[in-house]
Formats: sequence, structure tokens, C-alpha cells
Amino acid sequence: MQKEKVIVILGQTATGKSNFAVKIAKQINGEIISADSRQIYKGLEIGSGKVTEREMKGIPHHILDFVNPKKKFTVAQYKTLADKKIKEILFKGKTPIVCGGTGFYIDAVVNNIVLPEVKPNLKLRKELEKKSAVELFKILKKLDSTRAKNIDAKNKVRLIRAIEIAQTIGKVPKIKKSPALYNFTKIGLYAPNDFLENKITKRIKKMFDKKNNGGLVNEVKKLKKSGLSDKRITELGFEYFYPLLFINKKITEHEMIERTILGNIQYAKRQMTWFKRDPEIQWINVSEPFSIEKVKKSNN
Repeated sequence: MQKEKVIVILGQTATGKSNFAVKIAKQINGEIISADSRQIYKGLEIGSGKVTEREMKGIPHHILDFVNPKKKFTVAQYKTLADKKIKEILFKGKTPIVCGGTGFYIDAVVNNIVLPEVKPNLKLRKELEKKSAVELFKILKKLDSTRAKNIDAKNKVRLIRAIEIAQTIGKVPKIKKSPALYNFTKIGLYAPNDFLENKITKRIKKMFDKKNNGGLVNEVKKLKKSGLSDKRITELGFEYFYPLLFINKKITEHEMIERTILGNIQYAKRQMTWFKRDPEIQWINVSEPFSIEKVKKSNN
């Protein structure tokens, strides 16, 4: 029996994945399933680059903007929801389009990974919290070099969790994979370094523009006012960590913007390292004119 088809739009930050996915969805009667680890949270609009209702252009989007940021959302929870949404969209006779840049989320769905539940190890966490981010990254790299390639090396909370998982179940290759449930067409968006760095710089500066719904600094202030602790805001990634440092008067406005830009550029490189492992991805250079006909033909 022939497997049903699912499209995956992935790639580097600032390459226009959301806009591209909407165009594809309009052409092939599709619905979009977000694969972004921060766009799932309410209140993380500007910093996560969350697609707006206007940008959706009437296309239904799923697994987006529904989790209280005070709570943590695991990849295991994501896979369960994504599998459910794919089935629902196919049942309606439409095409599911998984879109995002969180490699671990995408791998979990595409490779049908069976994710073990790893309970918090409070004793280990207490020991690891005493270490710097640099020390934690070195530990993770020794335990799980694959995971180290796609993690925010400055985020202590994520590093500690990754070490916790690696010590419990071993490296990523030991995670069980099941046969793929669907026929996945994977489209990757990328851009040459200079072009991408320019796009990222413009995008970040727009995030901090007060005309953009008050700007990213105002968004972080709102998160603090809603009861989010500084520790939790730090866990949400560098787009939230650096504005927090600015609000707490630990860095200047210029430093905040420059560090956020650099963090995004480094993240884009880690994304590419992660996705390049997959030879089945059809890559599109967004710095050059391209047509969506290629994707449409792949789905026929």
C-alpha cells in the first residue's frame, strides 16, 4: 500500500520558511504544522518570529501559540501532537505541511522516533548548575556530539537537560526509530553566508524597533510582568536572554542588538550542520529566483 504524502519545509532562520509554506499550502490545498520549539508558546511573538494571522493568509496553522511559557514542552509531546494533526489533515483530504527550523522536532516526526521519557535527575541538575555554559557544552559534546551540534551553547538550562538525557539513554543513535509512517518530501531553504547575515541583521533590528508592537524589549517586559522568572526567560533562548540583560542594566542597547544578531548567525550555522546530515533534502537557494513548481511536482 502506497504511503500518504507529507511535505516538510525546513532550513535556516530568516530564509522565509513560513511564507514559502503558505504559498505551497495555497497551491496544493494544504495545512501547516509548525515545527518551532518556541512558537508553541503564548506571548513569544516577536522574539520567536511567530507567523501572524495576516501572514497565514487564511491557511490553517497547527501546534502554534497554545502553551503557557511557564510550562515546558518536550519533543515527545510535540511528536504526539504532530502525528495527531497529520492524521487529521489527511482525513480531510488535504496535504500536511510540516514547517520549521527545530531539527529535533522534525527528525522525531520524519524518522518516527520512539522517544523515551527521561525523568528529571535533581541531584545531577544541582551539580551541573554550578558549572559554566562552556563547561556544560564540553560535557555534552563528549556524551552526545550529535546533539551538541544543534543546541544553544550558551543556554545552561537546555545544556543541563541534554546532558541529563544523554547520561540516561546514551547518544542520539540509541534512540529507537520505527519505519516512516508517510512519504515525506523534504524541502530545505538556505542562503549564502553574506546574504543570510544581511537578512538576519535586518530581521533582528526590526524585532527591536518600537514600532513593531512595542519591540522585543517590551515583549520581554510583558513576560516578566506576567510572572515569568528571569531564569525561565533565559531558558527561552538568546532572543529573550539579551533583552533581559539589557532590562536588568547588565549590557547596553547596542550590545543587546549585536549579541542577538551574532547569536542568530551562529544558530543558522548550527541548523545547517544538523540538516546537512540528511541527503534526501531538496535544497533551494532563497537568494536566487526560484519556482514552487518543483515542490508541486514532487507532491504529485
